[in-house]
Amino acid sequence: MKELYFVRHGLSELNVAGKYAGTLDTPLVKAGQDQARLAGQQAKKLNIDYIISSPLSRALDSAKIIAEVIHLPTLSIEVNSLLVERHYGVMEGQPWNPDLDVDGVADVETIDNLLKRAQLALQHIESMAATNVLVVSHGGFGRALRLVINPAIPFNDPNSPFKNAEIVRLI
Repeated sequence: MKELYFVRHGLSELNVAGKYAGTLDTPLVKAGQDQARLAGQQAKKLNIDYIISSPLSRALDSAKIIAEVIHLPTLSIEVNSLLVERHYGVMEGQPWNPDLDVDGVADVETIDNLLKRAQLALQHIESMAATNVLVVSHGGFGRALRLVINPAIPFNDPNSPFKNAEIVRLI
């Protein structure tokens, strides 16, 4: 049986600034690189044999750090655009507001579209020969993927956010 793990990228510059990143490419800060190394140590215990990552640098750099720690060639990381963060439209680069209902904001990617991307990503992952897969992506995408896998956990469940560089088993 396939095991699927998810890790949100390490801390990025826009995380530190408290701003919506979405599809903006914001680099990891040193603390985020350190978090990714710690995630790599955790991943060693999971026998990860395949890593698939968002192309955004904060996720891909986290994936590369984890791969180095677990001795997987960084060139073997699959980069897949289905795993990019939710597009937050005009909110990208603006101050984070956890109380804002972004679904009503212009140009924000709909939840339905995000869930469709997550479903397509899951179908792709399920078709792989690998047995222990690590998805390196973003909080919004991770919540969508988790919802597709486990509909009992709401998308915006305040009790189960994805912390930076914390590996969570989804399947």
